[in-house]
Amino acid sequence: MKIAYLDCLSGISGDMTLGAMVDAGVPLEQVQAGIDSLGISGLRLAATPVKKHGFRGTKITVEAPPERGHRHLHHIHALIDGSTLSPRQKDLAKRIFDRLGEAEARVHGTTMQKVHFHEVGAADSIADIVGSAIAWDLLGAERLYASPVPTGTGFIEIAHGRVSVPAPATAELLVGVPLAESRVAAELTTPTGAAILTTLVSGFGPLPAMTIERIGWGAGERDLAEQPNLLRLIVGQASSSVAEPVLESLLLLEANLDDLSGEAIGYCQERLWGAGALDVFTTPIYMKKNRPGVLLSVLCEPDSGEVLEEILFRETTTLGVRRGAVLRRKLPRRTHSVSTRWGQVAGKLVRMPNGETQFSPEFDACRAIAEAEGLPWRQVFDEAARAFAATPAEWQIGGE
Repeated sequence: MKIAYLDCLSGISGDMTLGAMVDAGVPLEQVQAGIDSLGISGLRLAATPVKKHGFRGTKITVEAPPERGHRHLHHIHALIDGSTLSPRQKDLAKRIFDRLGEAEARVHGTTMQKVHFHEVGAADSIADIVGSAIAWDLLGAERLYASPVPTGTGFIEIAHGRVSVPAPATAELLVGVPLAESRVAAELTTPTGAAILTTLVSGFGPLPAMTIERIGWGAGERDLAEQPNLLRLIVGQASSSVAEPVLESLLLLEANLDDLSGEAIGYCQERLWGAGALDVFTTPIYMKKNRPGVLLSVLCEPDSGEVLEEILFRETTTLGVRRGAVLRRKLPRRTHSVSTRWGQVAGKLVRMPNGETQFSPEFDACRAIAEAEGLPWRQVFDEAARAFAATPAEWQIGGE
C-alpha cells in the first residue's frame, strides 16, 4: 500500500503542501487545469526551485487578480461544484473548506453559513486548497501520516486585528493534534495548512515503517534564521507493520444528567450510535447536593461532533455539553474466520505492538452455532480460539 508522511519541521501552509506534492512528482499542469476550471480569471500557479538554509525545495506562487469583498462557504462550494474536478477531488476540497468553516464559526460564535472567509477565501488561498486536493488525488497515496506540528510563537496581524500565534482558527483546527514545541518567532502553521493537514492525515507520530520511493520538499515564503522553512513529503510503500494510524485524534462529548429517566437516556444512546458515534457509555456520578446522576460520554470523529452534540441537546435535558480532544492509539484489526467442526466462526484478527496476532471470536457468531447445535456458548468460543492457535494467521496489510 502506498502511503505518505509529512515531516512538519517548520509547520505547514497551503503553498508548502502543494509545493511538496509537486516536488514529489505531481504534474503542475494537471493541477493548473483543475484550477482553471474554477472560473476565476487570471489565477495561475508557478513552481520555482529555491534554497532554504542550503536545502533545495519547490516554492509555489499563486498569481491572482485583485479582488474586493469576501466569500462565504456556499460561494466556494459553488466554484468547486461547477469545476471539472473529479468527484473525489471535489469532495476533498469541500471537506477542507468545511473544516475551515467549522473552526471559524466556533471562533466567531456564528454558523458556517454566515462565516466570512477573509484570507482563506481569497483566490490565492482557494488555489492552494483546491490545488492540494487535486495534487493529493494525483499522488495516488492511500494514507497520509504526519509528525507533531509546530505552530511558532509571537503575534500576527489578521483581518480582525493583532492575535497570538497560533491564530484562533488554526488553534481550533489543531484540537487533538500533537503539537511540537517551537521557539521560532513566526507563524509556522497557517489556518489553510492546518485545515489541509487535519482533513488528510490519518494519524500523527514518527515516520512509519516504509520503503521510500519519492521525497518532495515544499518551501515556505519566509526565510527563517533558525532552520530551513521547508515541508518534507516522503512517499513510499508501507511495510507490513503499518496498518492503522499511529494516533487518532478524536472528540469526547460529555453531559451530566440528573433529571432524565433511564428509558430516555437509552433512547438517546441509540440515536447517538445511529448518527456515527464510535463509543457511547454512561458512568454513575453524584452531583450537587449529593443527587445521583449519570455522566453520558460520547467518543466520535471530530467531523461528527456538531451532529452528535445536537442530539445530546435535543434528546436530553442537559444545558451544556463539554468538548475535549483525546488521542487514541488503535491496534490494527481486520475480519478473520476459523474452521471448527460446526463450520466457520468469524471474529477479529488483531495485530499487537510486538507483531504477534491475536484472534477474538465474535459473540454473535458463537451464539448462532451454540443455539443451532444446543451447545454452551463458551464451548464454541473456546474451540474457535483453539482453532486459531493451531493455525495462526499472519498479518496482511491488504486484509479487510
